Amino acid sequence: MKPAYGVKEWVALAVIMLQILGISGVIILKIWVEKTKVIPRQPIIMENFKLKTSAFKEGELIPSKYTCDGEDVNPLLEIRNVPSGAKSLALIMDDPDASRGTPWDHWIVWNIDPKTQYISEDNLPSDARQGVNSGGKVKYSGPCPPSGKPAHRYVFTLYALDSMLELESGVPKEELLRMMEQHILEHTSIMGMYGRK
Repeated sequence: MKPAYGVKEWVALAVIMLQILGISGVIILKIWVEKTKVIPRQPIIMENFKLKTSAFKEGELIPSKYTCDGEDVNPLLEIRNVPSGAKSLALIMDDPDASRGTPWDHWIVWNIDPKTQYISEDNLPSDARQGVNSGGKVKYSGPCPPSGKPAHRYVFTLYALDSMLELESGVPKEELLRMMEQHILEHTSIMGMYGRK
């Protein structure tokens, strides 16, 4: 069924109304146009989930302080733009270039409060739990690649999860990955290099 009035008919009707109402009609029409015009919605800009550190730049050398040749403490990590639905965070640091052919796990942490903005140097976030690394330790163990070999990559990967994990401290990375598999909202990472002469 065709509409009773098309655009042309409405324009003609508006012209007739203006002729009848004069100046006041112009004002009324202007107000009507302003009230009914469609204002396009502004796009919502989402900031990317980020993991940063002031200790080194992406892809550059990790200072020896954070390795087995130094104090062997974790660097300061900065967390930004955690997804709104996150209930916890998990962090894995590993070496994908390990000579054994599979990544060497250096630090495994979960149940980090999603409101956390910084993980301080030489510090475990409050109430977070740690898993056992490839060296058999339930703690951070810094880069310690074989001497005289090309520098290895060390990747810190942070996961935003939609739940807390019912997982006891001391489990290996594989168990953590299995538990959080269906709960990952987003992940982000940073990578540094380290080699020994």
